[in-house]
Amino acid sequence: MCVALRKKERKELCLRDRCRVVPLVVVSLLGCWNAAMPDGAEGANPTSRKPNVVFLLVDDLGWADVGCYGADLHDTPNIDRLAAGGMRFTDAYAAAPVCSPTRASILTGKSPARLHMTIWRESAKNRVFNRKLLPPDTVADLPHREVTIAEALQPAGYVSAHVGKWHLGGFTHYPQTMGFPIAIGGTGWGAPQTFWWPYSGRGRFGNEFRYVPHLEWGEPGEYLTDRLTTEAIDVIERLKDRPFFLYMCWHTVHTPIEGKPELVEKYRRRLKPGLHHQNIEYAAMVESLDQNVGRILAKLDELGLADHTVVFLTSDNGGYINRFRNRPVTSNAPLRSGKGSLYEGGVRVPLIVRWPKHVPAGSVCRTPVISNDFYPTILELAGAACDHQRNAALDGRSLLPLLKDPQFDLDRDTLYWHYPHYYPTTSPVSAIRKGDWKLLHYYEDDHLELYN
Repeated sequence: MCVALRKKERKELCLRDRCRVVPLVVVSLLGCWNAAMPDGAEGANPTSRKPNVVFLLVDDLGWADVGCYGADLHDTPNIDRLAAGGMRFTDAYAAAPVCSPTRASILTGKSPARLHMTIWRESAKNRVFNRKLLPPDTVADLPHREVTIAEALQPAGYVSAHVGKWHLGGFTHYPQTMGFPIAIGGTGWGAPQTFWWPYSGRGRFGNEFRYVPHLEWGEPGEYLTDRLTTEAIDVIERLKDRPFFLYMCWHTVHTPIEGKPELVEKYRRRLKPGLHHQNIEYAAMVESLDQNVGRILAKLDELGLADHTVVFLTSDNGGYINRFRNRPVTSNAPLRSGKGSLYEGGVRVPLIVRWPKHVPAGSVCRTPVISNDFYPTILELAGAACDHQRNAALDGRSLLPLLKDPQFDLDRDTLYWHYPHYYPTTSPVSAIRKGDWKLLHYYEDDHLELYN
């Protein structure tokens, strides 16, 4: 256990995470897994097996936060290189303007409204608002009856690993109960107490003790984004000879906004009036993210897996434009508003997909897509069957035809959002995008807004 924790906190840590022994044991036994792999998972020749899937999910990354989407302060050469080698989507959307609902939609292929998960789990119950409308009851934990991507990929011979933020349920709903035999760092909390080891402390809300499990052993100066990437690289090393699904969920660039001092100083020297982005701590976090994307891409190259791995990179909602420590976190300009809102800045997100020899390098797709679409897309490219009895009523469409031809007609012209909650940037609202038109319905005063 982490020696930097006080005795009382060490005891509380052990009591609060009764399930943590399971993933620790599983991870420690990775080297003995050959006999336990699903049928068809073996095979050292990467060209003769199904493609690996690496899904890079960033927390709160805004549409305009990376270079290839127009960032005017942040350096993101590795993400830009990923886009140059694959397809960049201009009109990709999160299924919700906040984290947990979008994450649930990614893993199930269903809209948050269908799942009754329209708000992050800490706010799903016992939240009292002094507002005109009462928010509806929502589901706090992703139900076990849902078939996740990881569970659907198992019969096709895939081994699935989750690294990083989970935020889809308490300890009985942690990722190892949802089809991920490898689960590192995931809890029900939405953010770490700090990005510096030991990543623990009393929370800003409710004075709860927060920590990131499985990472107790470290050293001063260790940065959470780096450490999670190191864990993910270790997983790739161990699974390199079998088809795998890596669900890499960084906590960055969510609050607390804490950048590495040397990068903060770099952006302090670069900052000037007139830029959309003005937060040097946030800029440092974005560059650290980019460096770690580069580490994963380099490992795939080193192992000879790059040509046989589909890499997705996206965000769970729009950039956070509210103030943290007395300064706005980011800007989504030219898009309006940010996280928590159904205006474009709250739900339009970066999306890059690279699959060498399958996805045209340097291509751009302008078709509107949404995070519900990842589930059927990944199942189709992996050759996995969808269990229509257990997982009926998928809302997503496979993007595989678009990945091969960005001009393909997806035969869908309407996207839907439902966010019946309060947030600093919104009141309860639903929205529809049909073609180039977007309609928002605000429930407090029953007014409509139409844009094109």
